[in-house]
Amino acid sequence: MAHSACMRFEERWQHGAQRHIRHRVRAIFLSDVHLGSHFSKSEQLLDFLRQHDAQSIYLVGDIVDGWRLRSRWHWPKTHNDVIRELFAAAQRGTRIVYLPGNHDAFARDYPGIHFAGIEVVDQVIHIAADGRRYVVTHGDRLDRMTQVPHRIVAIGVRLNAILFALSDSWNRLLLALGLPGWSLSKWARHRVKRGVDYLGAFERQITQLAVAYDACGVICGHVHHAAMHERGGVLYINCGDWLDSCTAVIERFDGSFEIKTWMDGRSTSSRAAPLGELQEA
Repeated sequence: MAHSACMRFEERWQHGAQRHIRHRVRAIFLSDVHLGSHFSKSEQLLDFLRQHDAQSIYLVGDIVDGWRLRSRWHWPKTHNDVIRELFAAAQRGTRIVYLPGNHDAFARDYPGIHFAGIEVVDQVIHIAADGRRYVVTHGDRLDRMTQVPHRIVAIGVRLNAILFALSDSWNRLLLALGLPGWSLSKWARHRVKRGVDYLGAFERQITQLAVAYDACGVICGHVHHAAMHERGGVLYINCGDWLDSCTAVIERFDGSFEIKTWMDGRSTSSRAAPLGELQEA
């Protein structure tokens, strides 16, 4: 198959009465799914996974929300379905790399372990199709705000849950009126974080990883803000989340990257060409 054809190859088949289209990509990067939270958009993620085939899938932290599960158990069928879909992809030959974050830090006790074909690492070097190197890590260890006392974090978690509940109710009203959605929780977080230069400080810290490991860029999560831009000669890529934005990062077969937003089966994307000792992927 020609190289250009690989980039946009779509496999079609019949599944019952419904036709599915699977888009082939070289790699998928997902972060901040927060399975176990009432606000995880697991249905949208499941739809995304079922419509994409990848040679590699990177789970870039906070896939499971251990913080929420400790306070109140919530695990609906769609959360199980997401896990099953990932296991099924591993059985089909997809390499799946799990890089735990602060909400699923319990998995950091098992580095190098394989669970049903899913390998656990703290951070990794991803080598793109064009040979360029990218550090992949969740990013919480480079976030100074994660060092605040646990009781303050607990208050923030509760406030965040309230914001998500209000945001979901507001969006249902907007959609019922035929108006575009708007995220109150994302707006509030960005207002606070912008006020203390949170995102800028985080980006400056984490892009130093790429410099330290002689890489062209860094792919991370943690801050729930999908982004892809150059900072100090390093390509900074953030996967976003599956609470508000429903975003994933994909690598195409030419080594270029895209941020895909996946809401109710509708895809929008923004892409950028990549810039010109950890384990290597």
